[in-house]
Amino acid sequence: PEDITSQIAKPEWKNDFKFITSGRGIQTTSGKLLHCMVNLNNGMHVFGSDDHGKTWYFLDTPIQPADESKIVELADGSLMVNARVNKKGLRYVHTSSSQGKTWETKADSTLIDPGCNASIIRYTSVKEGYKKNRLLFSNAKSEKDRVNMTIKISYDEGKTWSEGKTIYTGSSAYSSMTILKNGNIGLFFEKDNHTQNVFTSFSLEWLTDGKDKLETPKKQ
Repeated sequence: PEDITSQIAKPEWKNDFKFITSGRGIQTTSGKLLHCMVNLNNGMHVFGSDDHGKTWYFLDTPIQPADESKIVELADGSLMVNARVNKKGLRYVHTSSSQGKTWETKADSTLIDPGCNASIIRYTSVKEGYKKNRLLFSNAKSEKDRVNMTIKISYDEGKTWSEGKTIYTGSSAYSSMTILKNGNIGLFFEKDNHTQNVFTSFSLEWLTDGKDKLETPKKQ
């Protein structure tokens, strides 16, 4: 392993409380690797690599308010950070059309949250041949308690979200999603007061109660 702290953090941050958000980062359509680093003293920062991890850098634009955050690339190439913010009861969304040089911030009242790590991923893209752009979001859907692990879907790049489907009503905390080879959605999450880490998977059709179904693009 290689210590990349000097590449993604300023020397004056040495004594700051900082850490890389647990969960997955992304690779953009241009090949960049991007992830989020929390600095509770100087703001959350996006860091990345343009050479598949050989060297790293960080975007020197602090994002606030933000604790543990996840980043996703939007259909138009913009970046969106979905952020945990403690004691607010909801998520904050930060978007950038300048590749991280500047950010626009808003609170999203439709994404209620108890102050907990969550997951957001790109599921499908029209540019990749699918009929719809789809984003998926998973979290403990509650304003105060870590319960109700729920997945929501957006068809308009995060402007609006579905009511969501609850995967587990009991104690739920951190979560991370992935896409399986067969197109199903994989969800890994903490449950029952952190006593279990569980994995489950399901189809888009099941998630949307039959209202939407994945159609794989035909190979040209």
